[in-house]
Amino acid sequence: MQVRTLFVTATGTGVGKTHATLALLRAFARRGIRVGACKPVETGVVSSPEDAEKLLRETRRLNPRFDGIAPEDLCAYTFPLPAAPFCADRAQTIAPEAIRRKVDALAARCTLLIVEGAGGLMVPLTRDYLMIDLIRDLQAHTLLVTPSRLGCINETLLSLEALRRRKLPHDWCVNLHEDADTFPTVTRPYYDAVYSDWWSLQEGLDRFIDRYLAEYRPENDLPEPDEQLR
Repeated sequence: MQVRTLFVTATGTGVGKTHATLALLRAFARRGIRVGACKPVETGVVSSPEDAEKLLRETRRLNPRFDGIAPEDLCAYTFPLPAAPFCADRAQTIAPEAIRRKVDALAARCTLLIVEGAGGLMVPLTRDYLMIDLIRDLQAHTLLVTPSRLGCINETLLSLEALRRRKLPHDWCVNLHEDADTFPTVTRPYYDAVYSDWWSLQEGLDRFIDRYLAEYRPENDLPEPDEQLR
């Protein structure tokens, strides 16, 4: 049985990847899907990975197969410096194959694994390996979360272009968070004119879930996980 992987990325930091991942976990679980979460790399970690803590807390509530593991178990790597993984990894320890092994281990506990990236698509994990390369190697469907602030059109189009050039299956949505009051006049007219099916995280999540499940319906007949995370 193939476990489906949905990769949540964004146009950059602070756009709402963790918020979107939590919303996706809840929405898929409401449809009867056994969900799981992974945060392959988290930087800016002083004592415990905060994003991974949030994801694990919600995942445990929705899927008891994630009981008994720690927030660090959702991550392949954590670093104290709040920077791109390549820059935070001063000893150059990141190995893409170790990240893939972590994803496989967590996937044994669910039928839909939602993976939250770090930063945006072109963030370097190593000198020659970007976040978008990890998405390709995981054969994941991508959900690109974009901001609603002034200037977001350019970064949204650049990210969509990167996904299209690599022929990666993807959807995208707007997180109506920053400048939400001016978004209808400053940004939305262009999206309405060019992307008739664009949606916001606040209003279109259920429609996305319907489309995703119609194409990638996971199975829930999982054996008990026996692969060690550590």
